[in-house]
Amino acid sequence: MPSAETQAPVAVEVQIDASPETVFDFFTDPDKMIQWMGRTAELDPPPQGSFRVDINGRDVGRGEYVQLDPPHRIVFTWGWESEESSVRPGGSTVEVTLIPEGEGTRVRLAHSGLPSKDSQAGHRHGWDHYMPRLAIVAAGGDAGADPWATPEGTQQD
Repeated sequence: MPSAETQAPVAVEVQIDASPETVFDFFTDPDKMIQWMGRTAELDPPPQGSFRVDINGRDVGRGEYVQLDPPHRIVFTWGWESEESSVRPGGSTVEVTLIPEGEGTRVRLAHSGLPSKDSQAGHRHGWDHYMPRLAIVAAGGDAGADPWATPEGTQQD
């Protein structure tokens, strides 16, 4: 099995009808974060600050902010608190790049350091679920209730 270093990052892009400044806040403000991902969020964005998002009362993503370059780039580590997860807190890295495009922002997310094809597939499924929700709320819309925000929801691995 290839090591995490040789696995290609999970890459997801969305176009959002909002400025990079607006979109940036949805990765650093807990009240904005939970509009698109998670039931609760504890975010302390200065570098080495904590990043913790409770998705559904069972699956909790945790890491720390590594780099902030407002409003262009956010880098944080990621993993699951669950003992059963193959991706432990801080075990992988999420890099978000915000590129101004016309009146909006192209968001490029790259999730690297995932240890297996299964964890890559699970995290791709998760980001494919959450990034469109981000696009809706950052543009001022309502993404509705997250079907994953219950204990019966889907864990991304």
